[in-house]
Amino acid sequence: MEDAELVGEARAGKSHAYEQLVRRWAARVTAVCHARLGRADAAEDLAQETLLRGLRALPTLADPAKFGPWLCGIAARACLDWLKAGQRSEVQLSSIPSGNAEALAGSDGVDGHSDLQRREEIDRLMAEVERLPASYREVLMHYYYEDCTYRELAGLLGVSAATVNARLTKARQMLRERMGAGQSSGGR
Repeated sequence: MEDAELVGEARAGKSHAYEQLVRRWAARVTAVCHARLGRADAAEDLAQETLLRGLRALPTLADPAKFGPWLCGIAARACLDWLKAGQRSEVQLSSIPSGNAEALAGSDGVDGHSDLQRREEIDRLMAEVERLPASYREVLMHYYYEDCTYRELAGLLGVSAATVNARLTKARQMLRERMGAGQSSGGR
């Protein structure tokens, strides 16, 4: 069932329809929040807030077919509200699921590193991801959290697929440089 149909049913009071929309869009909303804030704990809270705001504002949605981008816009505004409220504090990103971090790191578990060494590398990588400029962090988080295509990312972020490619390329380059700078011996 398409988003527009589910929006129509949710507006008619069928709670199962909004539940389906939540299941479909929750990961993307969380990724938007995480990319904007750089904090997994706050991102999850704001994603929940976004989903509640979306339910309450559903009657105001002009184009039900654009539910997803509309909801992501609410997420972006919720993040801005949170940041403006002064609730932000610097905290290391430690609660990202390790599978996503390993995908970002390109880890496959066959290079002989111990679990402790791998965890330390992932922690360091995620600290560097947090330090990236927002536009690069955002595209990385969407790409690796949700396995989005460049076209999907372009639509979500309001840029071209070429811009998505350029941002991903630059973000990866920045991470390689930063990760290489902290190693005493040559990597790859």
